[in-house]
Amino acid sequence: MQLTEGLIVKAISGFYYVVPDGEPEGLLACTAKGVFRKRGTAPLAGDRVRVEAGVVAEILPRKNELLRPPAANLDQALLTVSAAKPAPNALVLDKLIAVCEYKGIEPVIIITKTDLCDGRAFGGIYERAGFQVLYTGEDSPGREAILALLRGKVSIFIGNSGVGKSTMLNRLFPGLSLATAAISDKLGRGRHTTRHVELFPLPGGGYAADTPGFSTVELERYGAIRKEELAGCFREFKPYEGRCQFADCAHLKEKGCAVLAALDAGEIPASRHESYLALYEAAQKIPDWAREGRKGGKA
Repeated sequence: MQLTEGLIVKAISGFYYVVPDGEPEGLLACTAKGVFRKRGTAPLAGDRVRVEAGVVAEILPRKNELLRPPAANLDQALLTVSAAKPAPNALVLDKLIAVCEYKGIEPVIIITKTDLCDGRAFGGIYERAGFQVLYTGEDSPGREAILALLRGKVSIFIGNSGVGKSTMLNRLFPGLSLATAAISDKLGRGRHTTRHVELFPLPGGGYAADTPGFSTVELERYGAIRKEELAGCFREFKPYEGRCQFADCAHLKEKGCAVLAALDAGEIPASRHESYLALYEAAQKIPDWAREGRKGGKA
């Protein structure tokens, strides 16, 4: 039986929708072999697979994966926050950045609703750290910059509910017609209108995926990072590696800590170190059995 290689663009309710190589307009609706369930894994949107007679028979090696949201082989994550309604939450964004760094996915920050609030003071924190930050809103010229960023890559949009991911994608690509919902005045956040991960083909090559929004509580499902590896997920700390007085310095309150000295000197933003402390405290509570590897681990 001939095997067909292709890309999973959507996985939902036990069905996997595969675009065969060389047939960009083709789409195969497939099930998957039961062996994946026995191994404790499952095909994901973004997986390269081999299909035999309408069944996903093999998942080709992944360069990275996320299980919350479920996707694989990502080049970049566009971490979307709004300048207002809801206001940006530094801890939420820093957690997402850390997970991306841990998984080897390039984080890019997009600040939406800049017509309501400029957002550049917040975005500047991340520009200083070396992250690419883009700004968009009703009156913002950010569309072309985002389109250029997406071209030829597999990208995923991630953000908490109500930040405008689906609205932004609809503006970028009107043909998508993704579902959106109004912001709740009572809760200050949007209802979850995206129910699954789906990769959409882009003009000029590449794919982009919208993802279900999440609340702050649900953020913990996005991934667990070992406390020993957390510092490596903060780019601002890198110039100070090996310069602390003690080799096992955790950058909390130790004497002779080069990171804390940089913090006092204003070289590391206070909000970023505060997020590091909060994530470190959470990491200390992770049981050994729940800790995961960097590239191939679950998140």
